[in-house]
Amino acid sequence: MLKVYRCGTSRLSEVEASMVSASLPDCVWFDLLNPTPEEYAFVTRETGLSLPEEADIVEIENSSRLSAEGDVLTVTMPIATRDADGLHASSCGFVLAPARLVTIRFAESLVFDKFPEAPHDTGKPEGAHSAFLFVGLLEAIVDRQADVLESLRGELDTFSHRVFRRGKAKKSRQLHEEMELRAMVTTLGIAYEAISFLRDSQLGVARIAPYVSTSVSWLPKPVEKRLKTLTTDINSLNEFSVHLSDKVQFLLDATLGLINIAQSTLMKVFTIVSVVGIPPTLIAGIYGMNFKIIPELNWTYGYAYAWVVMILSAVLPLAWFRYKDWI
Repeated sequence: MLKVYRCGTSRLSEVEASMVSASLPDCVWFDLLNPTPEEYAFVTRETGLSLPEEADIVEIENSSRLSAEGDVLTVTMPIATRDADGLHASSCGFVLAPARLVTIRFAESLVFDKFPEAPHDTGKPEGAHSAFLFVGLLEAIVDRQADVLESLRGELDTFSHRVFRRGKAKKSRQLHEEMELRAMVTTLGIAYEAISFLRDSQLGVARIAPYVSTSVSWLPKPVEKRLKTLTTDINSLNEFSVHLSDKVQFLLDATLGLINIAQSTLMKVFTIVSVVGIPPTLIAGIYGMNFKIIPELNWTYGYAYAWVVMILSAVLPLAWFRYKDWI
């Protein structure tokens, strides 16, 4: 899919689909989503820029993600995209020239889709609008990362309250509590994965911003200033991401510890039941032997005596456990 935009006074206007195949000399931003070979060829012909392929965009080496040739910059970075299943990792590429900006991505992104709807500073009428759009996109990506991190913090605070809530669970709810804790382990794993995706994207922006500032001389001064501010913002987000990662790890350890405690409690119950059941079983086994001479065989109170002894042998261990505060 190809979307093409012109710059107005403060907003972007999308070129109608019927006109995309025509020559577009006044268009600034070419946004490629899962591009076809025909779309690649059209944008290359229209802009005169060399566009990276998907294999180049997903490379992780710094030299592959950041390159400059004359006045043209080619930078790539990971981005986090959301669908019905949650956050996923993807990659996008930017080709920046004084008069044109080309973005190449392989997953839907609200940041890119919503960006044209908001007003933007595009610089002076004769200025490099592409640079203003480029830094605006980076700022929108960072803003979105901050929003997601704030949302994750709220979810983690809720999990923390559930894990460390006051009071003991009722015995009738112990099984339910353990199942809930197991479900929380999965949720915390998803949260950690999301933070990992966001940190990869933050690292991409942290590399791109200073590189662009020092690699070309045609950047407008306001863009250079915004890139420096962006570097400061991304550093603060990195610190916050580390804090959330540590919190997820702490909650995961605590949840696993509570699961172990719940399982230990269950094993303790089984152990107590076994200990309580052994003496009555022993007594019943003794008086159930088929020997001809048993002293209590003809005793009038023998049956009641056996019952009393078995009951006492079960109750006394329970009383002892209670006295020791083991149950």
